Amino acid sequence: MATLKDVARLAGVSVKTVSNVVNGYSFVKPDNRRRVEEALEATGYRPNLGARNLRRGRTGFIALVLPELSIPYFAELAGLVIAAAQEHEWNVLIEQTFGTLAGERSALAALGPHLVDAAILSPEALQVDDFQLPVPAVLLGEHAVDVPISRVGIDNVAAAQSAVRHLISLGHQRIAAIGAHPHRGTAALRLEGYRLALAEASLPFVDELVVPALNYHRADGAAAMRSLLDLRTPPDAVFCFNDLLAIGAMRAAAERLVRVPSDLAVVGFDNNEESVYSSPSLTSVAPDKAAIARAAVDLLHRRVESGESLENVETPFSLQVRESTVAR
Repeated sequence: MATLKDVARLAGVSVKTVSNVVNGYSFVKPDNRRRVEEALEATGYRPNLGARNLRRGRTGFIALVLPELSIPYFAELAGLVIAAAQEHEWNVLIEQTFGTLAGERSALAALGPHLVDAAILSPEALQVDDFQLPVPAVLLGEHAVDVPISRVGIDNVAAAQSAVRHLISLGHQRIAAIGAHPHRGTAALRLEGYRLALAEASLPFVDELVVPALNYHRADGAAAMRSLLDLRTPPDAVFCFNDLLAIGAMRAAAERLVRVPSDLAVVGFDNNEESVYSSPSLTSVAPDKAAIARAAVDLLHRRVESGESLENVETPFSLQVRESTVAR
């Protein structure tokens, strides 16, 4: 393997100059930088990241702590975080907690500066006292707990409002919600957005139209939809708190010969790939997952490199309207 000395000899500069170029320092003369970059390309030199991180007191890893990789939103987000981390020469260790308090506490207990430089967390059950973290961290999404840790996510209340407003604009008045959950901060915020959209349209909030979901899987959405269809007056539309719940709800409606969208309009949340290819395709709230991943990793990098203080980043979302609400 080529060494710094090999590169320096070919470029006709000092080893220190080659090191400055490799480490991204800006004070190298343009002509020297060009010669070094050409020599790097010619020799195929690759820096020893392990040695570099050791000198800098870094591990070269960050942790990504997520509830469930079987949920497409988190799987897609993990891939985007890995891509963003590579830009900062970080590798990513992924921990799955299943959204339980025990799982999340176990994941946090394993974190430490001997293992990772920083962590991106998407907790669902942690309490305020649990956030005694040994490394810099960023939280994904909005949560019920208020802790002094940087956060990245969308405005879940506004996103839910946009989904329900869309249903109201189509003339629906008996709109159900699937996904209420006592311990998920995002669920509470989406329920609040649902409630606000109904109120601004002078539509009543009806308790029997709000169905909880212990897990956010297809089976939970199907079970919730069946209970709604068993009501004396079933809903004419349903807002589901993630796409898997919505896919399950549409399956249950089809089993009862309820047509989507002519008999029942359905909106999901997350805009995963399945929403595009389901039949009918699913209208869904689309968080900018790439922006979330980039912002979270960039925040971590600034914290690790310069110790920047608390910062919250709100990322954009859109409503992707498809066949489950508007027949084509």
